[in-house]
Amino acid sequence: MRKIVVLAGALVTGLLTGTAEARELRLLGSFPENFVFTREIAKPFIETLARETGGSLSVVFTGPDAVPGLEQFEPVQAGAFDMLFTHPAYHAGTTPVGLSIDAISTDPDKRRASGVIDFIDAHYRTLGMKLIAAPATGTKGFRYFLKEPVEGTPGLKGRKIRGTVSYHPMIEALGGSGVVMGGGDVYSALQTGVIDGAAWGLTGARDFKWNEVAGYMADPVFGQVGLMIFMNLDTWNDLTDEERATIERAAVELERDTIDRFDDLAVQEKSDLLELGMKMTSFSDEEGKDFDALWANGVWAVAEKSAPEPVGALRKLARDAELTD
Repeated sequence: MRKIVVLAGALVTGLLTGTAEARELRLLGSFPENFVFTREIAKPFIETLARETGGSLSVVFTGPDAVPGLEQFEPVQAGAFDMLFTHPAYHAGTTPVGLSIDAISTDPDKRRASGVIDFIDAHYRTLGMKLIAAPATGTKGFRYFLKEPVEGTPGLKGRKIRGTVSYHPMIEALGGSGVVMGGGDVYSALQTGVIDGAAWGLTGARDFKWNEVAGYMADPVFGQVGLMIFMNLDTWNDLTDEERATIERAAVELERDTIDRFDDLAVQEKSDLLELGMKMTSFSDEEGKDFDALWANGVWAVAEKSAPEPVGALRKLARDAELTD
């Protein structure tokens, strides 16, 4: 009998059969341990691996306090950590291919059946990384959180808005200017006036307590959030066939479960933020009707500018499967 410590909020102890040694994997995450993305995606995945492997695989989580989210790809690529849980826009300077997932429909089975996930995986393998899972945080992804309400058109005229590079075409089309920063830096930036708002997912603002420094949530919502779990390719290749098969099954289960779970979480978070004093504001109907197209075309434009050949091929694959415009 051997005790296996799994940093997933609990201790998991299992009996290992045969002579195989237990393996501890080090996962680097772009979001704090108590943040909704980590709680509802990374930790369930960690727990599933421990359960399905009988404890032969355990995972230790390390958050952005050790390595900032925008600097995490290279340490995993180099093997300092075994796994990475992140948003692909955080390493868009290395490759923009992953961030294209935010312009692709969230249906997990269609993504896999169409070859979209295999295509992205094959690309990352050339960089020494294996794509494990691409869980989307619900059927819809984003909204704008603002210090002041939307007034007139364009709705973000003159405002500095936090957003990774994939947001910038849309922010600029709405009259604003994009500012790249991680989610953990937004509170102080809003508080000090460095930014006037933030583009973010439908969950997470409550955890960051943005209601204390931003008074408004804007409609309509738009796009989708595609988080990703990667593994260092050498680590992946060193696993047994059975371990790799178990991880792949857990990945499919995670992608399917995450959609409904985050749809429910988004409804609850909006209610909670309103109770905490945030108010709703809206872009004009004329602007709002174009939000999804603005978002998707902007994401593709950013990605294609840096890597036209692979991103163009991925877009064609997704279009042929009717998963994007």
